[in-house]
Amino acid sequence: MTEQATITTTVNLLQDNIQVSAYLAEPKEPGSYPGVVVLQEIFGINAHIREVTERIAQLGYVAIAPALFQRIAPGFETGYTPEDIETGRSYAMQTQASELLSDIQLAIDYLKNLPQVKKDGFGCIGFCFGGHVAYLAATLPDIKATASFYGAGITTRTPGGGAPTVTRTREISGTLYAFFGIEDTSIPTEQVAEIEAELEKYKIPHHVFRYDGADHGFFCDHRASYNPKAATDAWEQVKQLFGQLN
Repeated sequence: MTEQATITTTVNLLQDNIQVSAYLAEPKEPGSYPGVVVLQEIFGINAHIREVTERIAQLGYVAIAPALFQRIAPGFETGYTPEDIETGRSYAMQTQASELLSDIQLAIDYLKNLPQVKKDGFGCIGFCFGGHVAYLAATLPDIKATASFYGAGITTRTPGGGAPTVTRTREISGTLYAFFGIEDTSIPTEQVAEIEAELEKYKIPHHVFRYDGADHGFFCDHRASYNPKAATDAWEQVKQLFGQLN
């Protein structure tokens, strides 16, 4: 597949009194493309998330990454030091599932209003905190293909409190791929098995990938936990998944 030249920009999504910043990447060549929402880690819309958004656009999608901490910390972007992690976690703990879903739907609606975007099904991909949120986003009717990377806490909690996110599995209407590193201590193997069991129980089209030797954050080449073998395979799976949108 030939990678396409892309155009990138930062846009503001407006709804009522809420303004959400988002990073937008799209193919430069005129055409009709599926839309994909990219969901950040706890580190904000940083270089890694922008690069993922651009990589997706290069494949022939219009990709948008809304700032999930906009209500708490507008413009937040950070690195991967222990201090950065603590700050990011504190912001993640302040989010609410209903607000996250509202912001993701806002991003989808923005894409729907772009003339070059197809309107009949969108993709979603998220990492870490965003991997958990992607599982939530899969319950939105517009989302037809979801890639959830190492989303911790799916079986034990939901943003803002309430029943764990996994209890909403029955609401998923599209296909979901979930990616986990076997060395990731933040997501015990029994939790991965529970997620898989729920997806099977409700007959959700899915595939759960478990990578030997891979730790949390294995897809991010800005982190020490980057695992090239696992990341390469996962990207191929993502391309196959999002191919369903074409």
